[in-house]
Amino acid sequence: MASSNEDDGFPTDYEIAQSVDTDPITEVVEPLGLAADDLDLYGDDTAKLTFDAIERVRESDRDNGEMILVTGMTPTPMGEGKTVTTVGLSQAFNHIGEDALAAIREPSLGPVFGVKGGAAGGGYSQVLPMEDINLHFTGDLHALTSAHNLISTMLDNHIKQGNELDIAVNWVEWPRAIDMNDRVLRETVIGLGGDVTGVPREDGFILTAASELMAVLCLADDLADLKERVARIVVAYDEDGDPVTADDIEATGAVTILLKDALKPNIVQTIEGTPAFVHGGPFANIAHGTNSLIADDAARKLSDYLITEAGFGSDLGAEKFMNVVCRFGEMEPAAVTLVASIRALKYHGKDMWPADLDELEATDVEAVRGGFENLDTHVENLRKFGVPVVVALNRFPGDADEEVQAVLDHCRDDLGIEAAESTVFGEGGEGGADLARKLITAIDEDDEEFEYLYDVDDSIENKIETIATEIYGAESVTFQSSAQDDIERMESLGFDDVPVVMSKTFHSLSDTAEWKGAPTGWELEIQEIYPSAGAGFLVALTSDVLTLPGLPADPAAAEMDIDSDGTVSGLF
Repeated sequence: MASSNEDDGFPTDYEIAQSVDTDPITEVVEPLGLAADDLDLYGDDTAKLTFDAIERVRESDRDNGEMILVTGMTPTPMGEGKTVTTVGLSQAFNHIGEDALAAIREPSLGPVFGVKGGAAGGGYSQVLPMEDINLHFTGDLHALTSAHNLISTMLDNHIKQGNELDIAVNWVEWPRAIDMNDRVLRETVIGLGGDVTGVPREDGFILTAASELMAVLCLADDLADLKERVARIVVAYDEDGDPVTADDIEATGAVTILLKDALKPNIVQTIEGTPAFVHGGPFANIAHGTNSLIADDAARKLSDYLITEAGFGSDLGAEKFMNVVCRFGEMEPAAVTLVASIRALKYHGKDMWPADLDELEATDVEAVRGGFENLDTHVENLRKFGVPVVVALNRFPGDADEEVQAVLDHCRDDLGIEAAESTVFGEGGEGGADLARKLITAIDEDDEEFEYLYDVDDSIENKIETIATEIYGAESVTFQSSAQDDIERMESLGFDDVPVVMSKTFHSLSDTAEWKGAPTGWELEIQEIYPSAGAGFLVALTSDVLTLPGLPADPAAAEMDIDSDGTVSGLF
């Protein structure tokens, strides 16, 4: 989440972005060995990599670069700066003479207009043009919205036109999508108005970022793979309980056409001119929460170091990156940097719910130490995958020296790992140089083997229990009767030998948002399990997770404006 220190006299993210003269994107990518013919240009400073260029890059003799994953401790509701760190760290590597790229997700308009923050980084560690990236960009989100709703339209049309597939109207699994926080659309009734209109049924909307199509796009290897994944998406069940797919309703071809250009990864630049891929944006609870594999594939071939990130805390984003993304992409991270902040440590040390961020401003070393149990658990969990961990302490202007030193000492003396202050928000790449050097050392000295947390051939119950006990700290897992029925159905349909994506609150390591620190002795309850067959994983719901957020009492959109000369204000 981007942030600014506007109240402290620090320029806003938008003002900083506007003060930077970007280079033509053709010049930015030239050192990577890419030419103008390798790009589909969207103006002077934005482009998509062509399919021909992607294939050539993938087949080149150059070794894959080292991949560094940026994740975080359990954040406050304001976020602790993973994207800022990711962008700043890519600049930091180049600042110390190393060859690095960044790869991050695209923003959703829902959060952009809902809360004070986008997904383009912040301060002097942003990807540019930030206003375009945070708004329409290259149209990927719009294409996904249209493609998702085309499936919905063809599904309801099939039911209206005789329902040859015998689809159970009360067993439709495919809602509609919108890229906006519009809570009144979560549950709807459609088909009202008589026979001409259609068959009445309950329906609803999800945020585009929550669509399975988003996960499909971000896991697809190429256009042919995208088409195959779209074809097998389960959109409903028939009266006998058999799945009905997007291919069954003849939506595959048209949906793939809508997503053809969206599959091409977008390439832009950071404030300091570091090339950056910004592509895809799946949720990190009901999906895997990272940018596209196709962007990662290209970026690893084009640089010595790729800095990428996973959504929410490491219990959600990083766990899925390791067990899902790395498995599908046949890759592994060389190191992980875990983003922490004094604010988040106090938040857990004071066991606060909801967050009163004003109460966290006063210097309180004991509260910082009280939050170590959350930080330590994230470090311990990441080590289970056999990767070195370096803590990035995202320093805010109000953080006291003694608070910062307490964190650095704890990491070195108690955890036996390196930690570094990160001031990339205010200083750009220079503010992450120490972190970059420590990551390089950690990679060079690492002698452990990367390993997944579970085998995909394990039973569905075993995979869920492993994540719950090894990552969340649960003592046990219970399955509601409906979830047990789901497991039997998944097994009968052949969906049991795939990874599991757990849908859980991001406010806590546990499944209860109010529980801070590192709760133990609790029981995780599984309510429902369903297939994301196109993406290639199962989703296990642990609690009610909003797939279409609402606007807050004071939405960010209310503070935005534009002058007659086109000058934008209020956009971060």
